[in-house]
Amino acid sequence: MVDILIKNIKHLIQVEELPKLKVSGKQMAEMDSISNAYLFISEGKIADFGIMKELEFSPVVKASTIVSTIDATGKMVFPSFCDSHTHLVYPASREIEYIDKIKGLSYEEIAKRGGGILNSAKQMKEIPEDELVESALLRLKEIMVYGTGAVEIKSGYGLTSETELKMLRVIKKLKELSPLTIVSTFLGAHAIPPQYKSNQEEYVNLIINEMIPQVAAEELADYIDVFCDRGFFTTDDTDRILNAGMKYGLRPKIHANELDYSGGIEVGVKYNALSVDHLEFTGKKEIKILMDSDTMPTILPGAAFFLNMKHAPAREMIDAGLPVAMASDFNPGSSPSGNMQLILSMASILYRMTPEEGINATTINTAYAMGLSEELGSIAVGKKANVFITKPIPNYEFMPYYYGTNKVERIILNGKIIMI
Repeated sequence: MVDILIKNIKHLIQVEELPKLKVSGKQMAEMDSISNAYLFISEGKIADFGIMKELEFSPVVKASTIVSTIDATGKMVFPSFCDSHTHLVYPASREIEYIDKIKGLSYEEIAKRGGGILNSAKQMKEIPEDELVESALLRLKEIMVYGTGAVEIKSGYGLTSETELKMLRVIKKLKELSPLTIVSTFLGAHAIPPQYKSNQEEYVNLIINEMIPQVAAEELADYIDVFCDRGFFTTDDTDRILNAGMKYGLRPKIHANELDYSGGIEVGVKYNALSVDHLEFTGKKEIKILMDSDTMPTILPGAAFFLNMKHAPAREMIDAGLPVAMASDFNPGSSPSGNMQLILSMASILYRMTPEEGINATTINTAYAMGLSEELGSIAVGKKANVFITKPIPNYEFMPYYYGTNKVERIILNGKIIMI
């Protein structure tokens, strides 16, 4: 593998001498950067960085014999975005439901008449695995172009044992084919299939007694998730499913409090969930519960924007001392975009977060929400070399400010320059 030297960097963003797993509260407004910097990458890892006048004295750079040099004059280098919540393996788009939303139907009303998740599940049953892989690879390339270097992908459009396993096998294949770092999450508890509407407990039993053991036997998932909210799975359902998943070594990640004060945050914290996601309905009680945990509160601005829902109280969470992560929720029904540059802009525009807070929320804290912050999410020696080089921009505040245009010029993943 060829070593890479990026020199004359206008600003090297989010550098860490002593790497942290996450940043919380007032720390979220802090972000170290180096002006007129270099970054040296060797064997797929970040090997050294510093100011340009120290480059000639770097023993690590001196020891390298095969180096590809990139001149980044006028440009910046960021750690790649980490997107900790997506559903980007899906059979087809759902723009007709989008028209229904424009005409005034709610997310829940569309779901009740067989749309939404159930619509995708019906199509998922018929589509071949190779077609799912092909379409998902295109979406992975799309998000990569906008600066994402790591992504979590959930199942949940199967809702039968056979189809959930099919989705997870597709995600496993994507891990092999894509340069992105991918983690997989089993989300059999995404919706109640129509045949179980009058007996929800029977479907929960199917998840526990059949799906989870099969997922674990084939080692198809890193995490387990439940949509714990009004009209979906109850706290008792969620408690049973998470308990069963943890017996097979699957740590929880929870959909919680998107539609109401559902109790999802409480049950997530009870089971030491890595993250609880959505959180539109979060009050002082829920914030206090999260303060006493290692669970990452994760906000999904794209879904709230697309569904015209209330915004999660990001400012109150940060001011209380919590960490906050922000992910795309890329899916065909409620957030049809995986553009993390747009999520970064929404952090500032809609949630009143500073650029520093937004960058931390879309890198180190989202890496934590995937269990990856020891290797991704910041510029630190020893971390995986997942970075992007911007086009010439005036400052890092320009990233959230100048929304709608791709500011990424070049991508490096796993220490390799990616041709796009």
